[in-house]
Amino acid sequence: MEPAEQLSHEIVKDDRRSFLKKAAIGGLSLGAFSFAPIEKTLDYTTQKINRYSAPSDLKIIDMRIADFEICPILKIYTNQGVYGLGDVRDGADKRYALELKSRILGMNPCNVEMIFKKIKQFGGPSRQAGGVCAVEMALWDIIGKVYNIPVYQCLGGKYRDQVRIYCDTTATEKTPDGYAKKMKERLNMGFTWLKMDMGIELLKDVPNALVNADFWEKQKGGMNQWGDNGSTSFAQTKHPFTAVQITPKGIAYLTQFAADVRSAVGFDVPLCTDHWGHIGVNEAIKLTKAMEPFDLAWMEDLIPWFYTQQWKQITDSTTTPTLTGEDCYLLSDFKPLIDNHAVDIIHPDINSSGGILETKKIGDYAEDNGIAMALHHYATPISYMASVHVAAATQNFLALEDNGIYYPYWDDLVKGVSKPIINKGYVQVPEKPGLGVELNDEVVKQHLIKGGGFFEPTPEWDTLRSWDRTYS
Repeated sequence: MEPAEQLSHEIVKDDRRSFLKKAAIGGLSLGAFSFAPIEKTLDYTTQKINRYSAPSDLKIIDMRIADFEICPILKIYTNQGVYGLGDVRDGADKRYALELKSRILGMNPCNVEMIFKKIKQFGGPSRQAGGVCAVEMALWDIIGKVYNIPVYQCLGGKYRDQVRIYCDTTATEKTPDGYAKKMKERLNMGFTWLKMDMGIELLKDVPNALVNADFWEKQKGGMNQWGDNGSTSFAQTKHPFTAVQITPKGIAYLTQFAADVRSAVGFDVPLCTDHWGHIGVNEAIKLTKAMEPFDLAWMEDLIPWFYTQQWKQITDSTTTPTLTGEDCYLLSDFKPLIDNHAVDIIHPDINSSGGILETKKIGDYAEDNGIAMALHHYATPISYMASVHVAAATQNFLALEDNGIYYPYWDDLVKGVSKPIINKGYVQVPEKPGLGVELNDEVVKQHLIKGGGFFEPTPEWDTLRSWDRTYS
């Protein structure tokens, strides 16, 4: 059967007369279909594409930011009225994105790889990647809308219809009972994979549990892992250089803590841990070996991601799975970890790793080397859905993080997706064009940072003032 005959045969089953009428009106009769000019053939076969003109005529005409309290939200506008959304990573400056505007104006958003190669030099590890990643996912949102397909289809299709979620958990009462109570609440909500913050901060009030803790407690910021309290503060001192050690009493306390929580949730549920604190490789080995009886799903970010050989030392010393990667930028940052089997699981964040396509490449490369992938996330449902598309399209995927649980309004930030977004520990993969969600403007406006704007014009970023080539 000829292509035209096959097409007509399929449509006839639904409405033969309607098809004949439309074909005749369009100047494309069934008999002439095979001999029609290519322009008319393309016009007919692409009639469901959401466009004002051909996708080849799309141009980027503007970029704006909403100063949302979790992270800046980016919007890229085109000359055809189609726009794309993206998240700049939590804790990142919107100027990481705005500096890219003059470099992409006038370009066709469908040329994602070309644009990405042009702007990726302006990204870097962790929050420095926020602008590049936000732009990249917004481009894919546009492409999906223009061609009327979900983003996962652009990545080669999907392996799963639902994406499994692991739920991050902190407890106000930082005791085994406090964490056990919170964990049970998560289980009752339907989550099937849990994570808890657990580390040396639990030992600060335990006598003789830590070596060198008194020194750090007297410094600005104390032993807080976060905050910019100066380059010599605990938070800003890399793990190998704190000289903090865990005593046998400290190990025993953390071991009992893990035992109590594991006993409360049972062994049927994957349980992983994060935020162990700024400790060196030898202390990390002590901890991973001590945690072996509790079959943790992983221990996360024990040391900075770039200490590849130290990661390999830890991983080779224990049966407890190791994981890192939320601050890695591009496949090139992940390759040393993967090539050396320095960790058991990689952990990209789509808002830092390079965006949608780069994260898919990272996952595939890890799969080829026998390494699984979980996904980190802390932003709005925009990049969450971008992560869902990548997770759906990547075979070695394990679970995607949920931090939206800390924001009661999180589900209400977007429209177009079934609610709750996370249902019984899973997210349904969107089938709508693009990322599959649109902003609920009124809710976003209610949660802007103090004095922040809502997609205000940004003409001051229109003009390119530098020569960006990195070679002579």
